[in-house]
Amino acid sequence: MKQKNLLMLLCFIITTISFLGCSYFDSKNNIGNNTEKETTSSKKQSNVGNDPVKLKFWCDEDEMELFQEMIQAFVEEHKNEASIEVTYEVNGASGCKDALLADLDNAGDVFSIPDDQLLILVAAGILEPVINGTEIAERNLEGAVEAASVNGVVYAYPITADNGYFLYYNKKYFTEEDVQTVDRILEICEKNKKKFIMDWSSGWYLYSFFGNTGMTVGLNENGLTNFCNWNSTENSIKGVDVAEAMLRIAASSGFKSSSDFPKEAKKKGIAIVSGVWDINAIKAAYGEDYGAAKLPTYTCAGQQVQLSSYTGYRLLGVNSYSPYREWAEKLADYLTNEDNQNLRFERADRGPSNKNAASSEAVGEVPAIKAVIAQSEFGSLQKIGQKYWTPTTEFGNTMAAGNPNKMPLQDLLDTMVSAITE
Repeated sequence: MKQKNLLMLLCFIITTISFLGCSYFDSKNNIGNNTEKETTSSKKQSNVGNDPVKLKFWCDEDEMELFQEMIQAFVEEHKNEASIEVTYEVNGASGCKDALLADLDNAGDVFSIPDDQLLILVAAGILEPVINGTEIAERNLEGAVEAASVNGVVYAYPITADNGYFLYYNKKYFTEEDVQTVDRILEICEKNKKKFIMDWSSGWYLYSFFGNTGMTVGLNENGLTNFCNWNSTENSIKGVDVAEAMLRIAASSGFKSSSDFPKEAKKKGIAIVSGVWDINAIKAAYGEDYGAAKLPTYTCAGQQVQLSSYTGYRLLGVNSYSPYREWAEKLADYLTNEDNQNLRFERADRGPSNKNAASSEAVGEVPAIKAVIAQSEFGSLQKIGQKYWTPTTEFGNTMAAGNPNKMPLQDLLDTMVSAITE
């Protein structure tokens, strides 16, 4: 296969993202309408003759065993059509985009990605419209299909609808009523010399404090830069109000900013903001006292404000440069069907994106899945440019440390917003 020049590829990405961005947010009412793109042929046609079909599969280490089981069933099902050989490589979803761009020639044919990587992979030409986009749109939840689409065209296969965050708590210390507010959570943590854990070093979680205040952040139509008014002095809830609320939380002996949620759960963390990826660690730490709920409200500008969240979805992508793309598409379609999403739920507590699987009674009985669904009412799909992350980390760390240099809060907010929107 022709080697890809990374510099040229990145230039192409920037140009294409700008083009895509102009109508990126028009997709909601057109999802699944792949029209002519739905029948686009692969760059290299599948070889299903005497030679084996060789596919490479990428996913996270903790999901590999179950995926292998499902893939072997796929191979067996199609053994009379082709000799399919699958190579398995651990390549985590969070770093998949970078791995693909760095070495496309050796990339996976089918790979797992979070939804926020979709746009750049489409812009790079690594993802093309899926062959059966209308069917995929019909069988999955609306939010999942929106996350897998650009301009109303489906580019990937939704597999979970649980890539958001919520509150885990230890029922030994809290009632369901206690976990409705941050104030009460901190009060109980202080009394018991325990901790409420949330990662303020990540803009993903920092969004929680601003998301339901009337202030906004998001991606401009050019698909590259951001808009943000978190430093607003005009809204009924101002940026300074949020910063002051965060400092009050940080001053509590019952609060700690940390990203090592499993470790904290084993130590003093009895209320933790995280997602389903930590469910096994939380269960191990809390045992029968494991509980989960939507995020609590926090006191801001004299009122209770519901903590928001970024909702997220996990997708399977198919490398458009795969020499066996048609078989790669069939595999991705198979792995994300209703039966296999049910299997992933039963074996790994992963929340399905498939409509039928997601509506099952069993799914509704899992505390973590119930919590992520309840929180989704107060969440937003993450559509944000790269300039967002560093300034939110700096601001969050400053708040968690209690603003040690006593900088004026408006100055800190102005600096953050200026960098986000640069």
